[in-house]
Amino acid sequence: MTAFAAARTAPGWFTADDCRLADFRAIVETTTDLADYPYADEVRENVLVYGSRLRNHVATAEGRRDVQAELARALADGPGIVVFAGAFPDTGVVDRATAVFEAVIAEQKAAGVVAGDHFAKPGANDRIWGALDKFAVREPQLFAEYYGNDVLALVSESWLGRGYQVTSQVNVVNPGGQAQVAHRDYHLGFMSEEQALAYPAHVHRLSPVMTLQGAVAHCDMPVETGPTMYLPHSQKYAPGYVAFHQPEFTAYFDEHFVQLPLRKGDAAFFNPALFHGAGTNRSTDVRRMANLLQVSSAFGRAMEAVDRSAMCRAIYPVLLALQAAGVDERTLRNVVAASAEGYAFPTNLDRDQPIGGLAPETQAELVWRALQEQWTSDALATELTAQADRHRSGF
Repeated sequence: MTAFAAARTAPGWFTADDCRLADFRAIVETTTDLADYPYADEVRENVLVYGSRLRNHVATAEGRRDVQAELARALADGPGIVVFAGAFPDTGVVDRATAVFEAVIAEQKAAGVVAGDHFAKPGANDRIWGALDKFAVREPQLFAEYYGNDVLALVSESWLGRGYQVTSQVNVVNPGGQAQVAHRDYHLGFMSEEQALAYPAHVHRLSPVMTLQGAVAHCDMPVETGPTMYLPHSQKYAPGYVAFHQPEFTAYFDEHFVQLPLRKGDAAFFNPALFHGAGTNRSTDVRRMANLLQVSSAFGRAMEAVDRSAMCRAIYPVLLALQAAGVDERTLRNVVAASAEGYAFPTNLDRDQPIGGLAPETQAELVWRALQEQWTSDALATELTAQADRHRSGF
């Protein structure tokens, strides 16, 4: 079965009717064959595991490319997830990074910050949004030791090529923390079903190759601590960004997911289209910490720099006048779409949290809300400035 396998039909736009559990099962009920992946050490729970001998194969440029080709194939056409046992052989680096993260979390709590969550109850777990630059500015020497790790670069380049951008969100699932709902990840995975349906089928197939998801274990994670739940091979189901919203797919995931215990310093990377979710922490004393890495393609950016806030301020009086003159809604929306930022990310999730939805309000949604509520130009300008401030990094 090839990556991002088509639904029974190949529609230009997916609908909920395209999501057939029988089709999904035909894809995910697949056995990962170790013989197909010569650089892997073993298969656990249908997941490929790579060990220390991988370093012997990447010593040359040719060997590195061969390994990266295998990793890309595993992420696209294989189980969709790879684990690197001992990715950080020096766990002392991990421990020192953990201390930095714990200090940040303690400061957040002292300041009364409650972190929102895309797929879990806000405040149930501890989060550090925007952890990458917080780490780098606070402890640049340790940051260099941590992110100098070649496993992180190896797998990131295998999926995204050069010029990738790393972001990091530290997640701590406390004892008793409940499992997340099964989902896919960024981009379409952070949308409601209605929003995802607004994108054509070819975008559903494109989105996963723009991002790589990963996690570094910052403590030992036996199964009772609730390491991430995965459904291997599920990334190959084309309408999956619609399917994960359907109750029958959630029920199937809940009955068939796998969990791999991890040791401190292990790392898991997966295709963002893989059905997954953090597990329930049933331990009484383990604060399960992972550094969640989201690595983005260099190609996910426009060619030109545009001041969209200035554009919105300039055209808003015109929009009000057009609306008063009876211009139809579609025309007004088209103007907003051509001028305002229509996507919620990147943002600063400390200030612009996804509470009440999977993503914060976009600039385009803000302008449209202002138009519907007949705000003054000054009122919109104030809110545009406040929104832009929420999007800035904390540094």
